[in-house]
Amino acid sequence: MKSRADHGAVPNADGAIRVMIVDDSLTVRTIFKRMVDSDPALVIAGTASSAERAIAQLAETPADVVLLDLEMPGIGGLGALPAILATPGRPQVLVVSSLTVDGAEHTLSALQMGAADTLLKPRPGGFTEEYRAALLGKIRALGSRAVAALVASETPVAPEAPVAAPSFVRPAPVRRIRRPEVIAIGASTGGIHALGLMLRQLAPDFDVPLVITQHLPANFMPVFARQIEAACGRPAEIAAEGLMLTPGRIVIAPGHGHVVIRRKSSGGLMTRISTEPQPSGCLPSVDPMLASLAVACEGRALGVILSGMGRDGVLGAKVLVDAGGTIYAQDADSSAVWGMPGAVSRAGLASLIAAPERIGEAVMAQVSALAPAPAAALK
Repeated sequence: MKSRADHGAVPNADGAIRVMIVDDSLTVRTIFKRMVDSDPALVIAGTASSAERAIAQLAETPADVVLLDLEMPGIGGLGALPAILATPGRPQVLVVSSLTVDGAEHTLSALQMGAADTLLKPRPGGFTEEYRAALLGKIRALGSRAVAALVASETPVAPEAPVAAPSFVRPAPVRRIRRPEVIAIGASTGGIHALGLMLRQLAPDFDVPLVITQHLPANFMPVFARQIEAACGRPAEIAAEGLMLTPGRIVIAPGHGHVVIRRKSSGGLMTRISTEPQPSGCLPSVDPMLASLAVACEGRALGVILSGMGRDGVLGAKVLVDAGGTIYAQDADSSAVWGMPGAVSRAGLASLIAAPERIGEAVMAQVSALAPAPAAALK
């Protein structure tokens, strides 16, 4: 039976998500091609055995999602990533990687550069039905934005019609803004790139602790912490039981548990690690982090929800907002997947819905505007 790709360039005019497979292994390309062809919502745009060939093909036959191997002869997937992201289809990139230490370094570098998500490349015999379902689920999630854009482009709009915010997004009620004791950030698919863009907007004198819950495998976390520290020039470490929060320090939820914040009797804030199952099913989960701040800081906290699949964070965000806290959410246009930020936006919990850079500027402005005056200025 012929693949749909055998008939030449495949536009996504029918709403199908176009997929390019880039891997130097013929076996892997063949297996992935069969998996993609099994889903009627997907179509193979092409396959390539090298990054150079992929760039050339994508220039002629755009794709919505690229499955990218990083370790290949030539410039390799990591070296080619910026060029792939800039091809006409502006594809989302799913890095298919092994979970070795070297693989973690390269994969997280790719995610920081703009790749949207990662998936384990299994050993021979590991391409199971469960794996196929996980792969196709990620492709559909990443490609949904392209399909939504196509539908929007085909919807007639009156030339003079005003452009309004989507009716399903309800702004959060206006509240009295208080200086946050903690900035808590939740992210998943596409969130690492967004996180970097946001953190670069924080000035060196930013003095509020940051707590991050990013959905990643546990053995990626040490590499993630090092890369975040290098990217934004401030200390970053993995949360542990009893770790104190200090001004400007970044604390990252471990891969094996949720980070929650508690106030010590002495007044300081510290981290605790929880493994209690959460409704989202995520480990770590954003929900307990945000909910714990509602109690520990009596709502004097700011939560930021960046790109990610699912609804993790919406329950904790409601608890925090009900306690007087504030939630910012990444907008749909800049998100790889508008699942998590979309959930808090639709629930009317987000006071600001914007691109990561704008969120970073808003965080910096809020903290600076409400900073206590220096002692010398009070004399």
